[in-house]
Amino acid sequence: MHNFIKFETQSTAEKLIETALQFKENPFLQKELGKDLRIGLIFLNPSLRTRASTQIAAKNLGMEAIVFNIDKEGWALEFEEGVIMNENKAEHIKEAAAVLGGYFDVLAIRAFPTLIDKKQDMADKVIHQFIKYSHKPVVSLESSSRHPLQSLADMMSIEETWKQDKKPKVVLSWAPHVKALPHAVPNSFAEWALGLEHELVITQPKGYELGEQFTKGAEIEYDQEKAVADADFVYIKNWSSYHDYGKLPEVEGNWLLQDHQLKESAKIMHCLPVRRNLELADELLDGSKSLVQLQANNRIYAAQAVLFEIISNMKS
Repeated sequence: MHNFIKFETQSTAEKLIETALQFKENPFLQKELGKDLRIGLIFLNPSLRTRASTQIAAKNLGMEAIVFNIDKEGWALEFEEGVIMNENKAEHIKEAAAVLGGYFDVLAIRAFPTLIDKKQDMADKVIHQFIKYSHKPVVSLESSSRHPLQSLADMMSIEETWKQDKKPKVVLSWAPHVKALPHAVPNSFAEWALGLEHELVITQPKGYELGEQFTKGAEIEYDQEKAVADADFVYIKNWSSYHDYGKLPEVEGNWLLQDHQLKESAKIMHCLPVRRNLELADELLDGSKSLVQLQANNRIYAAQAVLFEIISNMKS
């Protein structure tokens, strides 16, 4: 593995999950592997779990992790080619990425979408320009279109708690929010769930359908109660419209999931942060069905598995 920016193959995903679970049993199993290596965590947007968990993962492997909040502490970056830089952008990505590539052995980038320019967002321009100009391995800490580290931790959490031979029924359910949110988490979750051959149902109001490139093979159900009735795992997440890009079509009915809609053995998932009693009710977040803290904890070992594979590839 050289870069980690999306789901690649089922075998790769299964190997990463297995490695992550091994690191959870023994976090310091490869504590010398990253000795004398540096990872730069480059944030163009806010973070809590992603930042902390990736720093811990790097430390567990012996790496030095340096965080740079480039949106607040660096020069404004220009990403367009051939422009005359006579406005508010002080540094071009060509120089910035090349410099950071010289400072670090691995780069990890977090860059949210505009929710205005769909074509540019879906191309993950920021991530790909860091790959192009840094000449170093790049890990996505969430891009415009995907959040693969979150999805790896999610799939790890399902693997850890699902004790049956058959594949689980997994439901990805839209939830209310106060503002338009990106598609990265639901896109990525659908991509990984389908790639690992889980039975996936996606339920959302009319107008909130995700991009078909991420949902092909999933069952689409507009009745949330029907979708979740026999679900083994229900992943709650808000997202804005994809086809009417970044907009918030009017929604009818109550999409706040209730405990009585679920079977007793069902598990609830959310990537966090979560707006209590808007996206998820207290009774579900604080109850025995909730996996949200398990998912958050597993972010460490998901990141550690990815860094392990990248460093191992660098040294081979």
